[in-house]
Amino acid sequence: MKSGFVVLIGRSNVGKSTLLNNLIGSKVAITTPKPQTTRRPVRGILTEERGQIVFLDTPGVLQKRDVLTKKLLGIVKDSLQGVDVLVYVVDATRETGDEEKMALGLVRGARTKKILAINKIDERKAEYNIDTYRDLGGDFDHVVEISALNGTHLGTLKEQLFDLLPEGEFHYPEGQVTDVSNTFLIAELIREKLFLRLHEEVPYGIHVVVNDVQERKDGTLYISAEILTNQDRYKSMIIGKDGRGIREVGQAARKDLEAITQHHVFLDLHVSVDERWVETHI
Repeated sequence: MKSGFVVLIGRSNVGKSTLLNNLIGSKVAITTPKPQTTRRPVRGILTEERGQIVFLDTPGVLQKRDVLTKKLLGIVKDSLQGVDVLVYVVDATRETGDEEKMALGLVRGARTKKILAINKIDERKAEYNIDTYRDLGGDFDHVVEISALNGTHLGTLKEQLFDLLPEGEFHYPEGQVTDVSNTFLIAELIREKLFLRLHEEVPYGIHVVVNDVQERKDGTLYISAEILTNQDRYKSMIIGKDGRGIREVGQAARKDLEAITQHHVFLDLHVSVDERWVETHI
């Protein structure tokens, strides 16, 4: 029986989190069109008759030099240690550039088995760049062309992974799909809704902390969460005119949380300014 750890690495917005969710058939990682959506490694667990794969989704590789980006790059480098297979995910709709070279440098330096997953092959723009990515195949044990969103060739990717994984016992019980805590998942879902609603500049300056989760006597799940931002002007943008912004975020997050928990959810959101939240919480 095959069993082992697989890390997903690549630039921001190449589709790593979407790939993770669709490989295991459950949403364990949030997804948005904005860079730095993934900030901490998220494990997803796929268990089949032929074995178990523990996937590790990592933050996207960026070239920015701010404190948050430097911390996220450190997380990516640490995630390369002790894995059995590395899956390098690239976006066929985007040209290669300095960030791709930076990510590829990390991949080439990793001493493990590797798969190149060329993503978004179903999009028309992919035809302009796909040959450039195919040319990278010599550095990898396997190459697969996929659509993470639509599930194209994910079966082939799974076969390649099981081919490369070592024999071993399961690391997690059968049926478990992730090891993230409930508070982490709640915070991530709220942050996803913030990213989807807010303008380009704001998401990099926000973080969500869950302070309290209680099931009340009537079965309602009470959740208190704090949205941290690093500037007063961002606080106003998050709250919105007459509180409209924060209400819309709360409504969207509550819908997902009720579907996951099968409880009526009372979501109590607050916004605070903390200029040092990156140092404290990442």
